Amino acid sequence: MNAEVSAFIRDKLGHDPKDPSLFELALTHSSVGNRSYERLEFLGDRVLGLVIAAALYHRYPKEPEGNLSKRYNGLVDRVTCAENGREIGVPALIRLGRQAREDRASESDNVVGDVVEALIGALFLDGGIDAAERFILKLWGPDLETQRRAPQHPKSALQELAAERELRPPVYDVVSRTGAHHAPQFTVRVSVPNLGEATADGTSKQEAETAAAAALLSQLK
Repeated sequence: MNAEVSAFIRDKLGHDPKDPSLFELALTHSSVGNRSYERLEFLGDRVLGLVIAAALYHRYPKEPEGNLSKRYNGLVDRVTCAENGREIGVPALIRLGRQAREDRASESDNVVGDVVEALIGALFLDGGIDAAERFILKLWGPDLETQRRAPQHPKSALQELAAERELRPPVYDVVSRTGAHHAPQFTVRVSVPNLGEATADGTSKQEAETAAAAALLSQLK
């Protein structure tokens, strides 16, 4: 393990690794070879979900399940994971193959977010749930603090607005899909007859749909 990665684990993850290879793997993209972060990402996604769900359960003891779900979805989505990963310098440490580097995969929300979850998986395997929980609650702490009220997902808000005005439900169309397989870019248009339409981009179809719904809602304010 090189000194930069070692310092990152110690300073940013707050952990002294027993098995450094786990963290090296967590930073390795599939474009490098046969072994990549994907299995660790699968595990880390579940660990992140458990820690955030427990934190919300205890932080908001009087809130119904619906509100907790809204808060949860906003905290564990790919964009939030990627933003938090950039906050601690994850992109610069991701190991990429030549083509992925040329495609600037380290700038992709999907890739950065997946690596963050893989690092959580590595922490869980190497240090147990306590090590993973300490890291998650520290990195996600500002996000938990700023959630003064349960956020409403833009797609749900737009659908409710259309129903209130007795209009047809929103329709989402993929205008284009560009970029490499590991770093796609989607452009989606949402339209509601007699209300308006908006177009937005995202690194996944769902992300682009959400951004388009938010864009249309902002036009209607």
